[in-house]
Amino acid sequence: MAQYDVEIFQKDLEAFGILLSEEQMGQFLRYYELLLDWNGRMNLTAITGYQEVLKKHFVDSLSLVKVCRPGRGDALIDVGTGAGFPGLALKIAFPGLKVTLLDSLNKRIQFLNAAIEELGLDDVEAVHGRAEDHAAPGRGREGFDLCVSRAVANLSTLSEYCLPFVKKGGLFIAYKSEKGVEEVADARRAMAVLGGRLRESVEFTLPDSDIRRNLVVVEKVQKTPAKYPRKAGLPSKEPIRGTEGKRGAS
Repeated sequence: MAQYDVEIFQKDLEAFGILLSEEQMGQFLRYYELLLDWNGRMNLTAITGYQEVLKKHFVDSLSLVKVCRPGRGDALIDVGTGAGFPGLALKIAFPGLKVTLLDSLNKRIQFLNAAIEELGLDDVEAVHGRAEDHAAPGRGREGFDLCVSRAVANLSTLSEYCLPFVKKGGLFIAYKSEKGVEEVADARRAMAVLGGRLRESVEFTLPDSDIRRNLVVVEKVQKTPAKYPRKAGLPSKEPIRGTEGKRGAS
């Protein structure tokens, strides 16, 4: 493995109260190398610069600790994981997590499986599928303590994809830009219909940068009605609004 300057990365993580072992640091660096290697064959990320990947992918993924510090044995699902952000990064930093990486594109699953093997990680699986299907009863429905997502979708849509996975008392945490705060009010109805309740929306800036982020934390307070998530396409085409929410709550 090439020699890398990790000083900035370490300082960024220290700002979050995260201290990596030598093995974990090596896993992150190898993850970076694998990302670059596979990115030459498929479009995994437009961000490829070393410091940019560390800041905008790794540090951003681990910013979860601003609102929640995962516990050993917690089951976490990352919906629309892409190249493994934030789920795979969280697994490296918190090896006691049981992680499911869900994505609808099989090429990404191939990359994730290769990365999981190369990094020597246990209790993590990459699943090819859509959230609408994997959240069905008898599969992943209400089986997770934590559901996270950095997927590009409005918060109402993302809530319908993610809240069905969360068990009562668990959390759905959406990674958003600073504009995410504008989506919260519009998504409150969807959260309620789906069994969730907004706990907090935390705005912050990534360490030593001007990159503004927002973590939206939704607590699961009751079971999600069986009709959700709706069939493929509907959550994004027709997000739950006031009228749909009233029908769904009856």
